Order: sequence, then structure tokens, then C-alpha cells
Amino acid sequence: AFLDLSGPTEIKGVWKDSVTLPCAYVPVEDLVQQTLTWTVVHDKDSRTLFRRDNSGDHVLLSEYRERVSIPNDAPGNVSLLIMSLETSDRGTYTCHITWRDSNNSLIAKEITTSLEVVKVAATKPIIRAAEPGLTLPAGASTRLTCEASGSPPISYRWFRSAPAGTAEPLSSGAELAWPSLRPSDSGTYFCEAQNR
Repeated sequence: AFLDLSGPTEIKGVWKDSVTLPCAYVPVEDLVQQTLTWTVVHDKDSRTLFRRDNSGDHVLLSEYRERVSIPNDAPGNVSLLIMSLETSDRGTYTCHITWRDSNNSLIAKEITTSLEVVKVAATKPIIRAAEPGLTLPAGASTRLTCEASGSPPISYRWFRSAPAGTAEPLSSGAELAWPSLRPSDSGTYFCEAQNR
């Protein structure tokens, strides 16, 4: 039981976020970890993505370079961190470890986790103002912030309601700021958030 690898069978990661595929064991005194490999299967084609042996850590697939890492400081924790998830990262990942025991025989264990990459739906923007129907003295400074959560990247646009029900575009940032308010700044402002 001491060398059982633990980890979930299925993980959902969010597109453009990072995700950790857990793989861990409790180290045992007279067993030395020899090799660790992470393999991935996309569409029935199994390839080695990462290998750690006595010569160091090697990322073998170019599409994962700069995007994957495995802890170095926690014995027994060989979880795979994938950053900036792409939809093409979905697949079945296998963590395979071999140890050498005091009699020089090899022991091998592996666990497999399937990774699904999901896109989070954009939520409606939440606009933070001091209170609805903000009243401020002339000359004061203020800012309106538009915040939306959802799949990145998110772009913002601010508008002001103009007579005849039209909208006058103001800025393309998440924030609208007035260093010094004038009476003519009175009006109804709204924000639009958009993602892919």
C-alpha cells in the first residue's frame, strides 16, 4: 500500500487557466525513484510529454515547453502542472514511476487521469459604483469600474446615453475616470464586456 500512487481519474481544467494533474506517493526508505514519465494520449496516439531521470528533467513535446512543471522540493509529489491550458491539451495523461529497491530490482506503478478543458461562459458585467444613481459635487474626481468574469480575453467599452436613445462611445478600457467633474458630465453611463 505504501507505494500506491494517488490521484483522481478525471479533472476539468478551464481554458487559458492552469491545472494540476495530481500524482503522489509516500516515499519509502530503501526505495529510490529512478524514472518518472508523464505520457499523454490525444486521439489514440500516446506520446511521452515529460521525463525525469538521473540526467534531469526533460520536456519532450514542443507544444508543452515553457508550460509544464513538476515540483522538485516535495519528495513523492510528482504532480504535473500545465499552465495556459489549450483545448488541444485535453486527453488522457499517465504518470509512470519506477523505483529501485535494495536488491536492485525495479518496481513500477502508474496512474491515469483524463483531462477535459472547458470554456467558462462569460457572465454579465458587474459595474462597481459607489451606489446606484451616484450624485457628486462639481470638481470632484471619480471613476467607474467595469468588471466581468468569464473566459479570457475580455474587452470593455464604455458608453454614455445620448438624446434620441443613441449611445455615445467613450473609452475602451475597464475603467472610466474623471479627474474633475463638470455639470455637463451628468448622464447615464453603461459598460459592455465582450469575449470570444
